[in-house]
Parts: sequence; structure tokens; C-alpha cells
Amino acid sequence: MLIAMRRGTPGAVIAVGAVLALAGGCGSSGSATSSRSSDSSPAALSAEAQSAASGDIPDNQVFVTFHDATAGYSMQYPEGWVQAGSGADVTLRDKNNLVHIVVRKGGAPTARGATLELEGQRRSTPSLQVAAPRTVTVGGAPALKVAYSTESPPNAVTGRRVRLLVDRYVVPGRRRYALVDLGTPTGVDNVDAYRMMIGSFRWR
Repeated sequence: MLIAMRRGTPGAVIAVGAVLALAGGCGSSGSATSSRSSDSSPAALSAEAQSAASGDIPDNQVFVTFHDATAGYSMQYPEGWVQAGSGADVTLRDKNNLVHIVVRKGGAPTARGATLELEGQRRSTPSLQVAAPRTVTVGGAPALKVAYSTESPPNAVTGRRVRLLVDRYVVPGRRRYALVDLGTPTGVDNVDAYRMMIGSFRWR
């Protein structure tokens, strides 16, 4: 079910929309997606140099709640963003603003394990830079946060590259865990919106 909400008015239900179809994605997820297997290592997010610049998410942005019945979680995201994928591997995006959610079975990795998994992708993503992990709280429960960044291939015409800053959250659940990547281009300020989005993550 999609429940529309506005930033700055917590808990205010604006409208109830139709059930979000999970049978298939709509639109292209570009370089944001990884293998669709829930047991595979999700690729690091990467921006697209040919994509139009994405601006800050406005303060009056309407948010809707994405309910993933198959993977068993819900999370708010900006209304109008494109969904791709389904089940245990879903991408939500607006140009180079990207959110990628992968749900896996089993116990969540340790801080070292989560870091090593990202660092292991430098062969396919040489521009990848990974920061030290830290413990945070998501939905009232402990979680891990590992920040990283990547740089897009150059635009074929302009040579321009886009640097993407990503916060990866490792959110433990019962006999499963989620990897939630929230990416935004350098120079775009989506800190408050992304904080609200990851704070809205709930296991069902």
C-alpha cells in the first residue's frame, strides 16, 4: 500500500493510493542495480554522467510508503521516483538520486565483513572509496552504516564525471538482513530526506 506523506508533518496521512505492483519493475535502473539473487553481492551504486543533474529533495516533497510484501519490509521514499526490480532486490531512483535495497537470508555481517564486501568490488569499480563503518540506530534497533563513494565513467561528449556519495546501511532482521544504499551526487543535499527514509525502514 502507498501512503502519501509530506515532510515536516510526521504521521499526517494525506492519501491512500493503490497497491504497488511487485511483479516487475518499471523503467531502467541503469548502473544502480546488481544481480537479482538475494545471495549475491550487490554492486556498488554508480551515477550516470549522461543523466540530468538531480537537485535537492524539497522540504515540501510528498513521500509514499513502499511495502515489499515478498521481502517483508516497508520504507518511505519520494513520490514520483521510479521503481525497478522486485522482491529481494529493488531500486528506487530519480535520475542520479538512487536507493537500492537488497534483502538476504541469514545473519547480518560484522562491521569488518560489510567493509570487506565493499572493498572487494574495487576490481569492477576502481573509483570506489570506502570509509570506516560505524554503529547507528534504524527503526529503534542497532544497525551498521558504511559510507562509500564512486565516480561515473566520463560522458562521451563532455568528458564530465559524476561522483556519487552513498550511505550503506546493514539492517538486521529475524533470520535475514537488508542492505540499503542511499546515493546522491556530490553537491546535492539530501541529508535530511535520506535520514527520514532510512529511519522509516521497518521489518514486517
